[in-house]
Amino acid sequence: MTAPDKIRNVAIIAHIDHGKTTLIDSIFRSAKLFRENQRVEERVMDSNELERERGITIRSKPCTVHWEDYLINIIDTPGHADFSGEVERVLSMVDSVLLLVDANEGPMPQTRYVTMRALKMGMRPIVVVNKVDRPQANPKSALEKTFDLFIELGANDEQIDFPVLYGSGLDGWMVRDLEKDKHEGMDALFEMVVEHVPPPEAELDAPFRMQITTLAWSDYIGRIGGGRVLGGTYRKGQHFERITTRWKNYARHDDDWEVVNTSAERSSHLWVTRGLERTEVEEVTAGDIVWLAGPEDIMIGDTFAAPDMADAALPPLEIEEPTVSMFFLVNSGPFAGNEGRAITLRQLKERLDRELRVNVALRTEDIGRADGVKVSGRGELHLAILIEEMRREGMELCVSRPEVITTHDEAGNMLEPMESLVIDVPEDYQGIVIEKLAKRKGELTSMDNTGTGIVRLSFAIPTRGLIGYRNEFLTDTKGLGIMASRFVGYGPWRGEISSRARGSLVSMDTGTATSYSLESLQQRTTLFVSPMEKVYEGMVVGENSRPEDLPCNPVRMKKLTNHRSSTKEVDTGLKVPRKMTLDQALEWIADDELVEVTPDSVRIRKAILNADERRKSEKKRAALSTA
Repeated sequence: MTAPDKIRNVAIIAHIDHGKTTLIDSIFRSAKLFRENQRVEERVMDSNELERERGITIRSKPCTVHWEDYLINIIDTPGHADFSGEVERVLSMVDSVLLLVDANEGPMPQTRYVTMRALKMGMRPIVVVNKVDRPQANPKSALEKTFDLFIELGANDEQIDFPVLYGSGLDGWMVRDLEKDKHEGMDALFEMVVEHVPPPEAELDAPFRMQITTLAWSDYIGRIGGGRVLGGTYRKGQHFERITTRWKNYARHDDDWEVVNTSAERSSHLWVTRGLERTEVEEVTAGDIVWLAGPEDIMIGDTFAAPDMADAALPPLEIEEPTVSMFFLVNSGPFAGNEGRAITLRQLKERLDRELRVNVALRTEDIGRADGVKVSGRGELHLAILIEEMRREGMELCVSRPEVITTHDEAGNMLEPMESLVIDVPEDYQGIVIEKLAKRKGELTSMDNTGTGIVRLSFAIPTRGLIGYRNEFLTDTKGLGIMASRFVGYGPWRGEISSRARGSLVSMDTGTATSYSLESLQQRTTLFVSPMEKVYEGMVVGENSRPEDLPCNPVRMKKLTNHRSSTKEVDTGLKVPRKMTLDQALEWIADDELVEVTPDSVRIRKAILNADERRKSEKKRAALSTA
C-alpha cells in the first residue's frame, strides 16, 4: 500500500496527433517498465486493433509507473473531439494534467476544450511543448499561443504561471531549459510531476467513498466500474452503499441534482493498475485509482460509500449529449450472408445493448421500424468506430447517412449543433477552402498567416456543414491541408445546405461487372467497382459527372461476331476505380442511399433497390410535399 502523499495522479491531454501515446512509450522506457530484451510495440497504450490502424486513441486508459519512491498514475486520453466525453470524466480522477502542445501547430481546437475543463476544475496544468526537433518547430511561438489561450479561458494567476517542459516524446527526452539542459532522459518530466502535481486529497481515517467515472465490461464478470477512492479504506467483499443521482433538468446547475436510488451492494473483484495490467488486490485506500465489480448495473456518476454514509452522494457527472444520428438496419441486399453473418433485428439490438454497457455517449431509439433502430453518437467517427467493430465481429448490416440532432429554444426556434473548425492550409488553396465552406454556412472568424506559407483559418460552422466535406477538402488542397473541429454547443438553424453536386451511377442489373461495359461508363463517371466484381440491381457502382442519378448496366457483355478487324480488340484501358472506405462512404452517400457493410466489403446502394419502386416512392414523396 502506497501512502497518499507518495501518489501522483495525472492525465495527459492534447489535440489529436500531438504525441500523447508516443510520450507514454518513452515514459515506460525511462521508468524501466519493460525488460531490456522485451519486444514492445510502438504506442503500447493503443491496445485496440482499430486504435493501431487509425493511429488514434479511442478510450481513456490508465497506467502506472514507479519513479524513486513515488507511484505515478497516468491516464492516456483521446485527442479526437468525438471522444471528448472520455476526457471530461477522467479529469475528476486526477489532480493535474500534462498539456501537450505541438511545437509547430500550437494549441488546436481540442487543446482549447480540454484545457478549459481542467482550468474550471482548479487544476494547474504542466505545459509540455512536444516535437521541438521538427524542422518547422517554433517552441517560442507555441508557448506564447498557449499563454494567450490560458488568458482567454480565464485562468487565474497561479494557473497562468504554469511550469513548462520542452522535448521530443518520440526520441524520449524532456528538459526544462531547451538551450542549457542536455537532451536526454525523462527525469525532468518525473521531477516536475512530483514537484507540481499535488498528492490526492485523501483522508485515510474517513469512511470509504468513491465515484464511478469510467466503465468496462467482461463477459464473465459483467460491468466493471473505475474511479478514484476519495476517502477511507475498502476491502474486497465488504458491503457498501451504491447511490445513483441525476440532474433535475437540462440546465445542470451545481446544486440542481437529486438522489434517485440507493442500494446495498458488495464487491466480487477489486483491481488496481500496475504498469499496463490490472492487478487484483484485497484492499485499496484513499488516493488509489481502482476498478470494482459486483453491482449488476454500475452507472457513470454512481457514488459508492460506506454503509453509514448514505447521505454522502456526489453530484452526477456530465455525460455528453449525442449530436449525430443514423439508422442501423438489417442487411436486406441480395448478397446478404455471402460474406458475413446476416443478423436479425433482435441480434442487432442485442449487439447495440452490449455496446451501451460501456459506451455512455451512445443512444439507441426504437422508432418502430421493422428493419432497424436509430443510433445516436457524438459524431461520424464515433459511430463509424462502432460499425467497424461490428463488421470485424463478422456481422453484416446497412447504415444510413448521418443526420444532425436538432433541438429548440424556449421560444420554439430550431437550434442545431455548431462546430469550431480550424484549418491549416497552404496559401494557394485558402480561396477554394473559404468558398466551399461559405456554401456550407461556415463563417470565417479569424485568419492567421504563420509566415511559413501556411494560413490558419478558423470557422464557426454547423455540424451538418462538415458532413461529406473532408474528402472534398483533401482533393481541393491536394492532400496538404489539415482540418480539426470540435463541438461547441447549439446555435440558430443556418438554413438549407445543398447536398453533393454529383449524382450516383446505379446498376440496373445483377451479375458480374465486365470490362467491356465499364470502359464505356468511365468516360463520364468515376467508377467504384472493378471488372469481375459482383454487383446487383440498385447498387451504386460509381459517381456521375452530373447532379442527377444515372442508371447503367455494368454487367453488359460484348457480342461476339465472325467478323474482326486488326484494331477490333484494341481498347483504351480501364482506370483504377475509387475504392470507398467506410468513413468515405458515410460522408458520400445521399439521403436515399445506404452503406452496406460486411466483413469483406463496403458497398453503396439505394435504400429501395428496384428502379420502378424508387420512382413510385419519389412521386409519393413529391405529392405529400405539395399537399
